[in-house]
Amino acid sequence: MSNDASVMVYIQQDSGKLAEVSLELVSKARELADKLGVGVSAALFGEKVAQEVARLASLGADTVYLYEQPQLKHYTPIPYTKLMIQVIADYKPQIVLYGATTTGRDLAPRVASYLKVGLTADCTDLQIGDHKQGEKEYKNILYQIRPAFGGNIIATIVCPEKKPQMSTVREGVMRMNIPDTSRKATIVKVPASLGSADFPSEIIDRVLEEKTVNLKGANIIVSGGFGVGSREKFQLIRDLAETIGAEVGASRAAVDAGFIGKDHQVGQTGTTVRPKLYIACGISGAIQHRAGMDGSARIIAINTDPEAPILSIAQYGIVGDLFDVIPRMIKAYKARV
Repeated sequence: MSNDASVMVYIQQDSGKLAEVSLELVSKARELADKLGVGVSAALFGEKVAQEVARLASLGADTVYLYEQPQLKHYTPIPYTKLMIQVIADYKPQIVLYGATTTGRDLAPRVASYLKVGLTADCTDLQIGDHKQGEKEYKNILYQIRPAFGGNIIATIVCPEKKPQMSTVREGVMRMNIPDTSRKATIVKVPASLGSADFPSEIIDRVLEEKTVNLKGANIIVSGGFGVGSREKFQLIRDLAETIGAEVGASRAAVDAGFIGKDHQVGQTGTTVRPKLYIACGISGAIQHRAGMDGSARIIAINTDPEAPILSIAQYGIVGDLFDVIPRMIKAYKARV
């Protein structure tokens, strides 16, 4: 397949470990590229990262543009920006995707500003479609879909006039392909040369803090909404989660009300999750929240309102007061174990 006008993914790495969002984006790029009839390319920079090419190929990459240098072990903006600009200029992808991480949010605007192209941040979906602007019609352009106005509407943004079309994409919103180890990718070594002038800053020390919440990897999530009522009453959600071995989630309304920290937020403006079981307690089910958890294998919703939107997507709906229902659930579970 031709590499011309490919769908390119910037592969974020740190100490040789690839960011999961980059692997998700290679999978999404494969889908977009198949619709466009082009290849998938990946830009991979770092120290001793060539061994990761096979993994990228298994998820859908056709070509990997590789540059290795010891000083690239950790991200610093100037050399990474220089390399990314060169790769885009030399190989002319029509779409470039970055993870909406701290690294992606730093790198992508620098590249977009230099190239004078559009950039849509924090996308939650990407599609290919047509767009008419006045008398001019653009075919097969990137629909960049993201929440706007504080998550109250879903906006579809297009940048049809200049290429590449660039987006940063939220972690967890794209499904990762099942790896196909029979796939191979072509390695193209980037003909760049980085000197001491390209490394004006140096990382002296790094302080890493372990995440205390792992919503993306959880098999079971118990989430509370504004209906829980207060920070103190949110303890009941924690009690149920601890009883059944679940992570604690929350709606944006609960987070905004100060019931729990933002790390627990599920939804388009939080974390997108796909657990085996999702228990929604006192959550009305606004579209922004449903979009972040409707891929769950099983959904149980507890709400006093029989017309709550969350009940329309739940496999099991309980109409009742969560302060009555949850203690019964805890008691029943403990009685069985």
